[in-house]
Amino acid sequence: MIKNKTKSTIIKSIQQIINTYQGHGFKIKQILGDQQFKCIRLHMELQGINLNIMGRDEHVPGIKRFICKVKEWVHAIVNKLPFVTLPHRLVIDIIYNTMFWLNCFPHKDSIHLALSPCTIVTGSTIDYDKHCKLQFST
Repeated sequence: MIKNKTKSTIIKSIQQIINTYQGHGFKIKQILGDQQFKCIRLHMELQGINLNIMGRDEHVPGIKRFICKVKEWVHAIVNKLPFVTLPHRLVIDIIYNTMFWLNCFPHKDSIHLALSPCTIVTGSTIDYDKHCKLQFST
């Protein structure tokens, strides 16, 4: 989550992600983004990263499908909760929870058939005693 959409905030957030990947041996060569990221193109080029900005009505099909999947999971959780309106912080935590679980299991089209995206990028794995005690809902 980022607090605002200023150039400095976007650069700081993207840099944190890049550092996480590079810290685990990955080399970032290209980033796909929408018009919102156009302002950081020069900064990325100085790091040797190609920032590919999509056109206004252009979408990357795989990313579009993943966003739809995240929204479906979030809607499923929200519909289980007994609230009419949700506090902003709760919405953020629901999205974090959804992303955590989507990235905890191997994807069929991933770079590795047995390792989850979470394990590949961070080296961490699911711990049943830590992660599976409580369900995120009622």
